[in-house]
Amino acid sequence: MRYAALFGEYLKNYAKTRLTYRFDFWIEVLSDLLFQGMNLIFILIVFQHTPSLGGWSEAEVVFVYGFFMIPYGVFSTFFSIWNFSERYIVKGEMDRVLTRPAHSLFQVLLENVDPPSLFGSFVGAIIMALSWSKLGLDFHWFDLIMLLIFVIGAALIYAGLYTALSAISFFSDAPTGIVPLMYNIQNYGRYPVNIYNKLIRFVLTWLLPFAFVGVIPASYFLEAKSDDLSRLALLTPVMGLLVFSLALLFWNYGVKKYRGAGS
Repeated sequence: MRYAALFGEYLKNYAKTRLTYRFDFWIEVLSDLLFQGMNLIFILIVFQHTPSLGGWSEAEVVFVYGFFMIPYGVFSTFFSIWNFSERYIVKGEMDRVLTRPAHSLFQVLLENVDPPSLFGSFVGAIIMALSWSKLGLDFHWFDLIMLLIFVIGAALIYAGLYTALSAISFFSDAPTGIVPLMYNIQNYGRYPVNIYNKLIRFVLTWLLPFAFVGVIPASYFLEAKSDDLSRLALLTPVMGLLVFSLALLFWNYGVKKYRGAGS
């Protein structure tokens, strides 16, 4: 309950700040939507030159992209810590965080909460719904439950990987070059993994499991599209809990080794 109360207080402070600069809020929402829209347009352009991509039709790939947007929006809302190294390590704000009783990661996350990113999840849900209808997929009541489970699992995978990257800052104050690389790699998860060679497929599935944030869980709803991927989809929440748990352990270890600004 204490953490729930803190969460509410942080959201109130965010709302007060944003209401002061409302135009900036909507500019941020618009820029996020435009960025996601450009990615969708790229997919549509690709299918102007080919009828299928690794055996996947345009509607199926768009469906996967729609799912991809939902957990990414949730992750970007609650785990927006792209500038952790510069703000908290280089500028020393981590010292302030550690003087408070709440868990350090919880504080850092809520200080950087970004609700406008959640609009991307809503757009992704709309894209999924339109593609669902276009593909003529059957809808069952438990599909909504499975969708929620997959979204949470995928968001935890995102959260775990980027939390681990942020925790590197406790040992080095210049890990920022890794974040853009990881950001580019994550985009491979929105395409069918069978279009890549075996090495990349293995990396995206088991080492940097970005396939579990897009194509694998989305394949669960694409009836009989790929039995192998559909079975793997059930591992999405397991992978999410595993990746985030390991990242949290690494974060806690980094906090113990942290000796203050300039150390």
